[in-house]
Amino acid sequence: MKIKYCLFVAIATVALASCGGKGRKGMPKFGDNEFAVRTVATQSGDLQTTYPATIKGIQDVDVRPKISGFITKVLVHEGQAVKAGQVMFVIDSETYQAAVRQAQAALNTARSQANTARITYENNQKLFDQQIIGRYELSTSENAYATAQAAVAQAQAGLASARETLSWCTVKAPAAGIVGSLPFKVGTLVSASNALTTVSNISTVEVFFSMSEREVLAMSKNAGGATAALSEMPEVKLQLADGTIYNHPGKVVKMSGVIDAATGSYSIIAHFSNPEQLLKSGGAAQIIVPQINSNAIIIPQEATSEVQDKVFIYLVDKDNKVRLSEIKVNPQNDGKAYIVTEGLHVGDRFVSKGLTKLTDGMEIKPISEAQYMKKIKDAEKLGAAQGDASEFAKAMGGK
Repeated sequence: MKIKYCLFVAIATVALASCGGKGRKGMPKFGDNEFAVRTVATQSGDLQTTYPATIKGIQDVDVRPKISGFITKVLVHEGQAVKAGQVMFVIDSETYQAAVRQAQAALNTARSQANTARITYENNQKLFDQQIIGRYELSTSENAYATAQAAVAQAQAGLASARETLSWCTVKAPAAGIVGSLPFKVGTLVSASNALTTVSNISTVEVFFSMSEREVLAMSKNAGGATAALSEMPEVKLQLADGTIYNHPGKVVKMSGVIDAATGSYSIIAHFSNPEQLLKSGGAAQIIVPQINSNAIIIPQEATSEVQDKVFIYLVDKDNKVRLSEIKVNPQNDGKAYIVTEGLHVGDRFVSKGLTKLTDGMEIKPISEAQYMKKIKDAEKLGAAQGDASEFAKAMGGK
């Protein structure tokens, strides 16, 4: 048995050795100087770029009480649609009702004093006409009557103020919309510093996203200004948190006038119609900005290399030598391809795969991308087969 086992291992080893080096019969060897080369041609470019976005209602209004007090009633629930002026909360009003009563009493007193002052003045007027009293007494009574009238006006203003303060005990919706969260319950002491909830008008929503300064500059230069660039932007789409595309397109309407110093980007706002109220204020999504170019030069990003924000590509000359060349690309891209704006022309040849093995001035053997990928797959199969055989030999030797 020992002799048979040794003979089997020897045969297996010879067979494995024969598979290495030259490769299997019919399996082409991958040449070190063979690279996939593509010839530049124009095509219709339909790319899209996605940006993280935040959803907000077209009008988000905080609901705050104007006075301090304990909440006695909560008349709405989260997610409820309310109308402008609808009562949402009631705050304990006993103290403010007492203030109204006090102001009413002060007004009554002021009116009584004003009536007394009026009677005194009218009586003194008659006495003055009969030359019983002098001008001083008449003027004194006239002034007292005017002071009493002013006191009545002041008391009326105090009563109006007390009644208005009492009305603040019923907190009403400042606008029509959807009620947000309700963190404060009945019995909670609140003040003007507390936002009881938020009312969001989500018939139309604003979607906020950011674009880099470089992207906005490129758009502005091509369109002749930032305002023109915004008006020329195509309809945008919204990808929701579950990956689905929102069924109503949006339109970019506004851009911030300053650059965020922390991020180096502009804040952009797009409007989306929300008739089904599917979009909620505070939600997160991805905004998709399409870019359509007819007669565009489009190259795969894997055919390029980036150094200090500059994009380079290996051009192939007539002698099949490569030359590292800088190109300009549109900053908007889909993460897979670039639209070239400068540095490439129709008919140019460039290396599309295998850049890591290239050096400037190197002579290569151009092959098609299909041939290149076939050789890659064949090499992978051969490597896998050799790997399996090696593991088998190890297993056999370990017995």
